[in-house]
Amino acid sequence: MADKRTMFTIREDEQNGSVKVSEEVLAIIAGLAATEVKGVSSMAGGFKEDTIARLGLKNLRAGVSVTVEEDHITAIDLALNINYGFSIVDVSREVQERVKNAVESMTGLEVSQVNVRVADVSMKDNQE
Repeated sequence: MADKRTMFTIREDEQNGSVKVSEEVLAIIAGLAATEVKGVSSMAGGFKEDTIARLGLKNLRAGVSVTVEEDHITAIDLALNINYGFSIVDVSREVQERVKNAVESMTGLEVSQVNVRVADVSMKDNQE
């Protein structure tokens, strides 16, 4: 299987083989978890949720950088657009918790830090 993407082993078993995920998969998981938080307008450089639905999940990785070190500790950097009227501190904290939980529960990789950069404030009413 010739693939030029960076792959990370999340499980290795002599009997059954190994399980690997790409950096792109980790970024999509993080992007999905971040955009589920109330107050997040979109990923910076990404698209709104209705556009994401039409174009596919690959656009969720915009604004996400993932670093996996040899000891499987992952650092995730996110750039977000926040809806006007929401607390940046509260929304960012919720994003950090959701991203950490989503990546850890789906991959088994330990997330050492989730760094949030607020790139813009959206004036559109995106509240549910």
